[in-house]
Amino acid sequence: MSFSVLDVVSFVCFFCCWVGYTSFARRKAKTTNCIARSLHQHRIHWMNELMTREIRVGEAALLANLERNITFFASTTMLVLAGVLTLFAQVERLEAVIATIPYAATPVHLLIQVKLALLTFIFVMAFFQFTWSMRQYGFLNVMVGAAPFDPSGCNENLKNYAKQMAIVQDQAAHTYNYGLRAYYFSMAVMCWFFHPVLFICASLFVVYTLYRREFKSKAVMAITAGMQALAIEQERVSKH
Repeated sequence: MSFSVLDVVSFVCFFCCWVGYTSFARRKAKTTNCIARSLHQHRIHWMNELMTREIRVGEAALLANLERNITFFASTTMLVLAGVLTLFAQVERLEAVIATIPYAATPVHLLIQVKLALLTFIFVMAFFQFTWSMRQYGFLNVMVGAAPFDPSGCNENLKNYAKQMAIVQDQAAHTYNYGLRAYYFSMAVMCWFFHPVLFICASLFVVYTLYRREFKSKAVMAITAGMQALAIEQERVSKH
């Protein structure tokens, strides 16, 4: 038998961890301060401030820097994909290497190919996420270029336009995050090559790491505090 019960259980655990955490994070972000929720508020404030600036060189540089990060991961993903696809022609060598590792599960030819196929699928999906994020940042650049100058910052129609720009940026950031999340879970899949129990542990560890960083990290607390400070300042300015 090519697939043991433990292999099937580990794959189901992996799938539930990825899909379950994505669904959990999306729902929890609507009611709890986290990186996604707090940064969205910062983006709205940023786009509102952008409308009041006639010269937007700084914004252009910041957006270009964000796009550069995504471009790096998109190009890196292509290189990783090339490496994984090359391994399909070296399955026997890979089996021999795994067989020399202490406590590793006995390698099975068909199962190794399934694991490589899973890695290929993950990185293809990551590539699509990164390229879509790049395109959305391109859309945002067009909207920034079309944004009129509003020195007063009181035009409600232009405030709504700024909010729409923030939404586009937020969607681009979410897509980028999904691509990064694929990289995290690919690390768990690599553990499957050694043992399915290690695969289960790695999947759970990835979920724990993502949760800590997105909801409980010091960066989240600082970003949330900054958001609250901006809200207080905006309220003070509006009263005057």
